[in-house]
Amino acid sequence: MARLTLNNVYKRYDNTEKKLFGKKKAENDFAVNDLSFSCKDNSFIGILGPSGCGKSTTLRMIAGLEQITAGEMLIDEVRINDLQSKDRNIGLAFEDYALYPPLTVYDNLAFNLKAKGLPAPQIKKAIDRVAPLLKVDELLTMKPSALSGGQKQRVNIARAIVRQPGLLLLDEPLSHLDGKMRQTLRQEIKRMHREIRCTTIIVTHDQIEAMSMADTIIIMKDGKLQQMGTPLEVYDSPVNEFVAGFIGEPPMNLLRSTIAKTQDGFFFTFTASDLRVQVPARYNNLISDGMILTLGVRPVDVLITEKQSSTPVPVAIYENFGDERRVSVRVGEDLLNLTTTAEAFYKRGDIIHLEFNAEKTHLFNAETGIAIK
Repeated sequence: MARLTLNNVYKRYDNTEKKLFGKKKAENDFAVNDLSFSCKDNSFIGILGPSGCGKSTTLRMIAGLEQITAGEMLIDEVRINDLQSKDRNIGLAFEDYALYPPLTVYDNLAFNLKAKGLPAPQIKKAIDRVAPLLKVDELLTMKPSALSGGQKQRVNIARAIVRQPGLLLLDEPLSHLDGKMRQTLRQEIKRMHREIRCTTIIVTHDQIEAMSMADTIIIMKDGKLQQMGTPLEVYDSPVNEFVAGFIGEPPMNLLRSTIAKTQDGFFFTFTASDLRVQVPARYNNLISDGMILTLGVRPVDVLITEKQSSTPVPVAIYENFGDERRVSVRVGEDLLNLTTTAEAFYKRGDIIHLEFNAEKTHLFNAETGIAIK
């Protein structure tokens, strides 16, 4: 196991100037921008974000495949900035399997161990320990050309952990697999992590992968850390609009709203829409009449009600997914999406009444996008 710490790490792809000192650089010059986090021994970390946010670059810097521009990286209090990859005790599995075609699965697993000069009995013992964990023990005599995509990825991950690394790095390991195989391998990786007790970091743009496997999620955007927390924390308490809209499927509704004060209290109102939603009393000290903000509410927290007191709205879109139904209504130029398990059918134009789960709403500053708490 290993404890990893990143302190103010930057990465800038510019061979002419690799130092930050002396000149102030524009923030968008950096692939990774002032990134700091720490993960404990035996933790499972998911680095999540859209394509181009710097997550794979971060993983490559930890692995020693990229030089950092500034900052400090430590494994168990040992500074690894200048250590070669082979000296970091890291296992790395990429999204591309990169197996050696002429070699059997056994020889692929043994390759790095042979390069280190380990005796054959010790190599066999290591492979016999790891192969059943990834269910590749029946594939050892086969060559990569005879394997399916899921089997190749299992071998790829097994090769990364057979050397007993202190830190296991997984870079988009499931991106080439179909939906059913992704689900199966997610469960396998989670089980494997518990059994080998190795600090693991997975990089992915798929929130389902991150939230189902990781104990802690790091969310990045444009090279910068947005939020770090447990899956429940980032889902229930997003720190800004980006995290709120990125986490959750379907994503959180984010609606520009103007606060209106009446004798009945405060209401959310929306441009070019008759919809009015009462503001939960817990926000009364944070808002004022005429205040413009962004209202966030997840589709599961928008409820269809029989109460006639709410504003009626027509259905714009209805989708039936079997286990749930999704309904969308227009709020001005935006769509407000809701999900329900109720076995009801709606067609376009049907009038429904809505209410929000008041305790599950979120407010964000309209200019900065930062959560209002």
